[in-house]
Amino acid sequence: MAEEQRQYRIRRPRNFRPRLDIFNVYNDSEFRKRYRLDQQGFLYVTELIREVIANRTERSHAVTPEMKVALTLRYFATGKMQLCNADDFGLSQPTISRAISQTVDALTAPHIITRFIDFPTNPMEIQRIQADFYRIAGFPGVVGAIDGTHVKIVAPHDYEEVYVNRKNVHSINVQVVFDANFILRDLVAQWPGSVHDSRILRESGLWDGFEQNQIPAGCYMLGDSGYPCKRWLLTPYLRPAEREYQEAFNRAHKKTRSVVERGIGQLKRRFHVLHDEIRVNPQKASKIIMACGILHNICKQRNIPLDDDENEEDVDDPNVEEVFQPVPGGPVADGALFRENVARNHFMMDD
Repeated sequence: MAEEQRQYRIRRPRNFRPRLDIFNVYNDSEFRKRYRLDQQGFLYVTELIREVIANRTERSHAVTPEMKVALTLRYFATGKMQLCNADDFGLSQPTISRAISQTVDALTAPHIITRFIDFPTNPMEIQRIQADFYRIAGFPGVVGAIDGTHVKIVAPHDYEEVYVNRKNVHSINVQVVFDANFILRDLVAQWPGSVHDSRILRESGLWDGFEQNQIPAGCYMLGDSGYPCKRWLLTPYLRPAEREYQEAFNRAHKKTRSVVERGIGQLKRRFHVLHDEIRVNPQKASKIIMACGILHNICKQRNIPLDDDENEEDVDDPNVEEVFQPVPGGPVADGALFRENVARNHFMMDD
């Protein structure tokens, strides 16, 4: 009887929904609004990872590399994975989830990261970046502005308590360094929200690069008072003495360092997934953050604008600074002396 049932069983045909042709449906402005890249930028990203995300078989209705990139960009732009399906992509939710994971993995391969997020070491590039920073407020030698920003995540199953930040929200504390043109020069997205900015820096390759003189002398980063003051990392005076050059130093420091706050704002407004709670485990969330950073730099390199005001500061992560507490006997005193030397030489007014 079972054999007879198998013989007469009629297989239901699969019902494939029509898929949206995004290149012909949207004009340039609508396309950029939905996917954050223009059409040429979209094709550039697709070609960058095509071989990795292409299906190995050519079965009917396989998800194309273009579709996988479109799904991922739409998710990054909205922060809502279900909107990918609502936009008539004609795919099931599990298929969408797999396509996004595959694309994110491809975008965060080590060779892609180092290609698009790279701290300057070439002397000519360093001089150009320093000149760009100098034009902001006359602060010499700056090659980057550093800060931490929190990206909210759903409470993880493992080590849940270490992801709770000082606002009692689960997050990943992301270290970012921007240059004067709002290009990301460093991005570390692997630390739980409870970890202090200064520890993230101390454990990063950036710290080793400066401490081991891989980055030339005379190059400074600017950070807030949550970081240690060092010969290569200048922080503001907490209590400026009655000396005009210290006040002038602080003014120039604040104006120049605002680049990182504005850069964070641009990054999070371009990819709203970074504003919302990312509902995946911390490891996947870290990859999503890194992928957004890479795509942000691609947009900058290709002059793809934001639709809103790029000068708006990061309202999601207000600047509530924690003062760095030096370890007794540490090198902070040397950094403070060096800062004083920079302030005297460059910000002291002639009598």
